[in-house]
Amino acid sequence: MKLAPTVVDIFQVLGESPQVLTEVLQDGVNLAVWQRRLPAQLEDFSTVLLSLGQLLSDERVIEVDEQETPVLPGLLPGAADLHGYESFVADVSWLVAAYTCLVGARRVGLRLRVLEGAMCPRFHVDKVALRLLTTYSGAGSEWLKEGDVDRLRLQQVQPPVDKVQRLQAGDVAVLKGERWLGNEGAGVVHRSPLTAAGQRRLLLSLDWLA
Repeated sequence: MKLAPTVVDIFQVLGESPQVLTEVLQDGVNLAVWQRRLPAQLEDFSTVLLSLGQLLSDERVIEVDEQETPVLPGLLPGAADLHGYESFVADVSWLVAAYTCLVGARRVGLRLRVLEGAMCPRFHVDKVALRLLTTYSGAGSEWLKEGDVDRLRLQQVQPPVDKVQRLQAGDVAVLKGERWLGNEGAGVVHRSPLTAAGQRRLLLSLDWLA
């Protein structure tokens, strides 16, 4: 007798402790969000950085080790002279270390960018395993609960505005994509926020490369 496949409910978890991020490793969880409040020094640094009006970026591949603190020399060129820069680098390093520990990574792709306008304005799923996102300043990424998703018509039908969930500045999210084993067809549906002309955001993303 052939057994019917097990149906797993798809859902998201949010919490005020970084421990909530480990929940994304569970079957059925395609998004885990640590709802954190940024320290004032990091808020001030990010706000001043955006006020400069420069679309700065830093993309690099980092060889990581769970037993060692990540080293990020020259992170985000052009921002090193701003007050709070050292605290910012320390925070990014901590997130890289936490992500490394979460997935057991040996190599992590880091992208840190000041963005203007929506990078991915339509709802979609990522062809990755697990991606960490956090917005230090500006509008956060938007996502949908599973019950509000029409996966067959993502590009044709946009959900009602009141169904769209949004991450807040400071939130740390780990998104499960289509390449996570057993998560095919269940990647979290999300998009870049729709922002007004001239509005900027400081976004960090981490990808598990190996």
